[in-house]
Amino acid sequence: MDGVLGIDMANTKFDVALVGPDGTVRRKSGANTPAGFADLPAWLTRQAVTPVHAALEATGTYGDALAEYLYDAGHVVSVLNPAITHAFAASQLKRAKTDRIDAALIAEYTATQHPPAWTPAPREIRELQALVRRLDALHGMRTPEANRLAAGPLVDAVHTSITTGLGTLDAELAAVPQQIQNHFRQHPGLRAQRELLTSLPGIGDATAAGLIAELFDKPSHSARQAAAFAGVVPRVAASGTLRTRGRLVKLGPGRLRKALSLPALTALRCNPTLPSLRARMRAAGQPPMVIVGAAMRTLIHLAYGVLKSGRAYDPTYARP
Repeated sequence: MDGVLGIDMANTKFDVALVGPDGTVRRKSGANTPAGFADLPAWLTRQAVTPVHAALEATGTYGDALAEYLYDAGHVVSVLNPAITHAFAASQLKRAKTDRIDAALIAEYTATQHPPAWTPAPREIRELQALVRRLDALHGMRTPEANRLAAGPLVDAVHTSITTGLGTLDAELAAVPQQIQNHFRQHPGLRAQRELLTSLPGIGDATAAGLIAELFDKPSHSARQAAAFAGVVPRVAASGTLRTRGRLVKLGPGRLRKALSLPALTALRCNPTLPSLRARMRAAGQPPMVIVGAAMRTLIHLAYGVLKSGRAYDPTYARP
């Protein structure tokens, strides 16, 4: 690579810091729009620094379009966990935080740590991901509105406004799952993956869709990597004779742990693989939430196994 490009994304704009082969830093801002993206390659050409290793943080959907644009243009792209860059900033004793500073920090991290290259998921996965996230957002919008209605009393105008909004949300909550079902019907490969995942006791259609969209979108994931990405691996702290209880690292997307929590509770009752795990952990004095975390981790390993093998779940082969 001729240079390193650190990108800080925001809702409406992005800031970049370009580190050239001679170590000089050049900066640019642009609109988070297709027109703003189109200005970036021309600017890189004027700097005589191309191609580049571009890196940006995973910030929801803000940076997806620019990451795909740069990838399609032939640049190496890395999408970083924000926790990594925050820890790097702390290690560098950074005190200030602005968009320009963050872009330079991402460039510095990329130049020194060489993060792995990112590859966009296939289009059908990205479309499924958008639908699954939309459904989750709709549920998130409906809950506070329903709580406001239940809290009453309300003036007539507010009551009407809330009930109208709830009616619209309920209509969308009925429509989006149907769109997800239609998406699976249109893509036999995704449908086959869903059938494998739903062969696991505790995993239904909704959870299977979320796992395919958010966790198993890249075939290079191993079961351990998938569990780590989901943030369901334990973090143990020990120093000398002091040892704290294990807890989940929670570094991955919270939506994954949210999607797995109820299926894990169901699997602890219904999946023949998990009761023995629960019994052992109870006997060891582990608290309930640690047991649920272990169940989530086991579900991910089992899900990876059925997808990797292409065979439906068979409890006689499973080991917790």
